[in-house]
Amino acid sequence: MITIVFGLPGSGKSHFASWLANLANADYISSDRLRKGIHTAGNYSDQEKMAVYDEMLEQMKASLKENRNLVIDATFYKEAIRKKFVQEAGGADHIVFIELIADETTISERLKRKRAFSDADFEVYQKIKEQFEPMKQPHLVLHSTNENLPDMLKKAVSYLHINDD
Repeated sequence: MITIVFGLPGSGKSHFASWLANLANADYISSDRLRKGIHTAGNYSDQEKMAVYDEMLEQMKASLKENRNLVIDATFYKEAIRKKFVQEAGGADHIVFIELIADETTISERLKRKRAFSDADFEVYQKIKEQFEPMKQPHLVLHSTNENLPDMLKKAVSYLHINDD
């Protein structure tokens, strides 16, 4: 199963996705970690962003070929990018989207803190927020706070039918 965790910078995607991957016995791809490995500029240009998505897509295809579960963590801010991943996964039946949202105050606080792999700050958040195209297809939306990780994971596990016989 391919699970894509998406949303704006500071929404809690990476923290949530890494825990979810562990629960789902899945490999984990972080766009932030890939960006650090591919580029040193960290300027979030369209060219940089597309290079990261292209690499994630290649890794997703390899996971599909090897029949491995995978959790991908990135903003997926454009419908065309999401559509490309769905097509490469073999259709909507083979991929699940989970969107994380958070209050702007929470996002602002989170983006002030130094993070190991992400250079996104509030300015990057605002830029991506302006470009963000809402997902119209059915998907799970989770509201992230600084205290509700266990509840979000419980909802995601239920939604994904993890541990179902």
